[in-house]
Order: sequence, then C-alpha cells, then structure tokens
Amino acid sequence: MGTITTADGTSIHYKDWGAGQPVVFSHGWPLNADAWDNQLRLVAEHGYRAIAHDRRGHGRSDQPWHGNDMDTYADDLAGLLASLDLREAVLVGHSTGGGEVVRAIGRHGTGRISKVVLLGAVPPLMLQTEANPEGLPPDAFDALREGVRADRAQFYHELSVPFYGADRPTASVSQGLRDAFWLQSMQVGAKAAYDCVRQFSETDFTDDLRRIDVPTFFAHGDDDQIVPIVAAARKAVHLVKDATLKVYPGAPHGLYGAYEEEFNADLLTFLAS
Repeated sequence: MGTITTADGTSIHYKDWGAGQPVVFSHGWPLNADAWDNQLRLVAEHGYRAIAHDRRGHGRSDQPWHGNDMDTYADDLAGLLASLDLREAVLVGHSTGGGEVVRAIGRHGTGRISKVVLLGAVPPLMLQTEANPEGLPPDAFDALREGVRADRAQFYHELSVPFYGADRPTASVSQGLRDAFWLQSMQVGAKAAYDCVRQFSETDFTDDLRRIDVPTFFAHGDDDQIVPIVAAARKAVHLVKDATLKVYPGAPHGLYGAYEEEFNADLLTFLAS
C-alpha cells in the first residue's frame, strides 16, 4: 500500500498488488478501495497489476474540506496514473467510480488508458430533468443527504439493503457483507459523503462519454435499485464509439454471489480480449 500527494496537498491512499498490465479500480460511494478486494486479488492472480485508491474524503485518504467534486476526483485519478507512470491501463469504475473514470477521460484523454469497464455506473446523468426524464427525482438525493446528516450510522446500515437487493424474495445477502458495507461507509468523512451526493447525481457526463476512444464494457444489473439501468448504461452505451453492454438479469447494484462470479469471468475475458 502507498500514497500519492495531489497538487493541493491531499494524500491519496492506494493498494498496488501483482505485476503486469495495470488494472485500476475506482470504487462507489460511500465505500473505499476495499470494495474491490475480490477483483484486485482475481486480476493479480491472473497476471495483471491491480491498483485501487480511496477517493479523497473516503477510506484512508485525507479528508480535505475542499475538492469534494467530480473534476477534482478525476484529477486525483489522473494524478495516480501519472505518479505511478502507468501505461496501457484498464480503468474499472463502479457507480460513482464509473463517473470518476469517465470524467478523468473527459479531462485528461486516454493516453495512458487501453480499455474501460463501467459497472453499475452513474453516467450519463442520474438526476431527472426535462431532457433526462428517465432519471431519479431530486427528492431521492435529498433523502440521501438527510440520511448522512441526521444519523449516518443507521442510514448506512439501511442503505445496504437496496444496495445489495436484500429486500428481494430470492436474495441471499449475508450479514457479514452488509456489515462490511457499513464499516467502509463509516470511514468516509461526513463532509465528503454529503458533498459527493451532488457530484454523482447532478454531474452530466454526456460529453465525457463521447470522448472515450478505447473499447468500453458496460455491465449493469436490471434490478439495480441505486443506479437504475434505464437512465444509465442503456443510454450511456450509445454515447461511446466502441462499447458493449451486458445486462445481468435480476442483479442488484452491489456485487455478490452468482452476480459477482459472472462479472469476474466477464472482466477476465474483456481484459484478455
């Protein structure tokens, strides 16, 4: 494990496992790099260099008052690639991390990037607007902010239910997995958690998606209760020149069980292609 220091002095924590072509993972809100541990180990065991960072304000990275915005998140990710001098990197982003990856390409291009994987990712735009009627209404995100503000410990516990689809009749989500979600969520700073809601919900990534010029694999569950597929992958895939979409029937937002196993196999296949 290591750290880099950004231009504004923020320390960003990252994991760096294995050797080979780099695969860089960006996590969802309100989690941290640990959310990708299974995939980090998987790709490292298959001959890749697996890297994942804690977004500023999250996990073991610094919690600055300023910079909790998508442009800065993207610049931090680009800074990680530059600091480690990564070449031909594959970027993998989940949820908010997908937005971070897409905005990083929009601002910094694909000079160091060979492929992109977007899992349950927020682009092109989560918020419902006149031009994006499939999105979620503003009060859905107001409820998230209120949960973070009022009693975040209980809020994160309850959020793990729709995150993993534990409210579905056939779900088999373990208490341990929900506890791990809570533990990671409690490591994000209160200010960063609150600010990040606006960033993943109101940022329009349409122009960033159009700038992606490398093969891109969209993966999304059609029972995703956090980032509904209708306003996300089903629209975003048409904005990227060389993109494919795989829909996982009945799958939730968070990876676990058979859904995780199927995604892991698809990830390895895409990396090798």
